Amino acid sequence: MVRAVGVVGGGTMGVGIAYVFAVSGARTVVVEPDEARMAAVRAEIDGAAAAGVARGKLSAETAAGLPGLIEHVTSADRLPVGLDLVVETVPEDRALKERVLAQVEARQPVLLASNTSALSIDALAAGLARPDCFLGLHFFNPVWSIPVVEVVRGAATSEQTLASALDAVRSIGKETAVVADVPGFATSRLDVVAALEAIRMVEQGVGEPAEIDRAVQLAYRHPVGPLRLTDIVGLDVRLHIARNLETALGPQFAPPQLLVDKVAAGELGRKSGRGFYDWN
Repeated sequence: MVRAVGVVGGGTMGVGIAYVFAVSGARTVVVEPDEARMAAVRAEIDGAAAAGVARGKLSAETAAGLPGLIEHVTSADRLPVGLDLVVETVPEDRALKERVLAQVEARQPVLLASNTSALSIDALAAGLARPDCFLGLHFFNPVWSIPVVEVVRGAATSEQTLASALDAVRSIGKETAVVADVPGFATSRLDVVAALEAIRMVEQGVGEPAEIDRAVQLAYRHPVGPLRLTDIVGLDVRLHIARNLETALGPQFAPPQLLVDKVAAGELGRKSGRGFYDWN
């Protein structure tokens, strides 16, 4: 049973991860250095809870109790000592993640996980004193809706750590898919392939983003099309992952020039107001 968790980072994924653990009844400590951003985190969680109540997915009593379960600290070295689980979900920058993970490990959590979607778990574990307690927990956006978590087992991840991580995921009502620590794992590779090909279609004039997305949704029953999902994930995140996979796996993951140009122009998707869609 996970009773107390930490979530490092108040971005889109951090909000979702904090939400699902708090809904499960766990004390949830969010690390976010920006007070204004933390206020936005609380507002987003309140909005998600209200939507859950409206859809009959969440009781009004549970929604009302969420604010009391969510705590805030401004840095990882202020996390409570001995949390059951801490999930790091800072941007996909290896040096940043290594620095944050070292700070978190010093707070002695039972389990330590990274929400990375592309970086090597073994590489991130190399700087840790207890790599056996570390693994990847790859959540999907929106966290409260997607029913699976990709569990990435590193070479040093112990059997006990894996078993405890699987229990933690089940405690929030999600299914698991255990994969090895290979570039892009399983889901990121498939997701990026679809997104990059959809972007090439826009680049080549095959169709407008909404038309391409509609075709994918209706033909393959995807809840969100690859271009809208790219806007939600962030074009900069897509580009970073594509370049990492291109280096690791080959030119089939080379990013289209349209993606490169949009990121250079600051069109990052929903977070900037514009990507393949206008979010304003």
